[in-house]
Amino acid sequence: MVQDTIPMRSGEELNIKKLEMFLHANLKSLPEGNLVVRQFGTGHSNLTYVLTIGEWEAVLRRPPLGPVAEKAHDMEREFKVLSSLHPVFPVAPKPIIYSDDMTIIGSTFFIMERRLGVVLDTEFPEGTTDLVMMARKVSELMVDQLVALHAVDYKKTALTGMVKPDGFMERQVRGWISRYDKAKTSDIKEVNELTTWLIEHIPQSSESTIIHYDYKLNNAMFSKEYEEMVGLFDWEMTTVGDPLADVGVALSYWMHVDDPTMMLYGLGEPPITVKEGFYSRQEFIARYAEKSGRDVSNIHYYLTFAYFKLAVICQQIYYRYYNGQTKDTRFAHMGDFSKVLIKQAFKSTEK
Repeated sequence: MVQDTIPMRSGEELNIKKLEMFLHANLKSLPEGNLVVRQFGTGHSNLTYVLTIGEWEAVLRRPPLGPVAEKAHDMEREFKVLSSLHPVFPVAPKPIIYSDDMTIIGSTFFIMERRLGVVLDTEFPEGTTDLVMMARKVSELMVDQLVALHAVDYKKTALTGMVKPDGFMERQVRGWISRYDKAKTSDIKEVNELTTWLIEHIPQSSESTIIHYDYKLNNAMFSKEYEEMVGLFDWEMTTVGDPLADVGVALSYWMHVDDPTMMLYGLGEPPITVKEGFYSRQEFIARYAEKSGRDVSNIHYYLTFAYFKLAVICQQIYYRYYNGQTKDTRFAHMGDFSKVLIKQAFKSTEK
């Protein structure tokens, strides 16, 4: 049995019979046997499943249940992003097939290859030794892989027809403020001053690169001894834009032990980055600057915006729960977490 998955959650089941028929009709050389489906239990957005027929395995991604924010959870776009990236950035999994046939599982979906390795969330796997050294290795890999992604020439990929790099930060800041307004469920006093500051201090981007834009440890997969990253997932937000925006997002997830308690525990147990040996945010920034050669003197703006962007994402999730569009109780406190992130972003403007 696959150890990193759970049985399908109630209400999130797939139609196994229809899906099995689709697979056999569209994929060659599938082995004999019945389709078995299990679900990844982590994640708060798209739903992800492991499909198994005999020795064959793959991963299916679909949008969350209920109404979703405009332009969010676009499975076709993520499939196209992976199709463009996998040949030039192999840590991105190979996409297999996309379907917009709503009669199969009730939504659009795509299937990609299954990668095997270690995903870190709140703890190292039991039995891991030299934890401090491993924490340093993982920190280095995370920074170096981000630098490597930003070094890929997007103009040599199909992404050129999918993106508009010019004016990236301006669109991002105004777009995420608009998304927040549409998902608002209560008034937070810091919001107006924070959003005004974000608009008034938008940096002039000097270059554009491919950015993952949801770059965090539990979206990465490592080899058993942490010698390399063997997979990077959740490419839904990927685009071409200011690489420092990607660094800001990574830093917003890279939490410190002295961060506000609600930030640390807002999504459950604190992330593993609070443990001894993991880079501080300052070390992360310094290594990125050294390896990439980029000027990071204005990184506090990008971190501030990243906190706000993450707050909006959490607020959008809470909005769906608040309005009864999902009954997943994990989302009940997302509104509180969004408020904490707003306050953290506001505090960050003072630097």
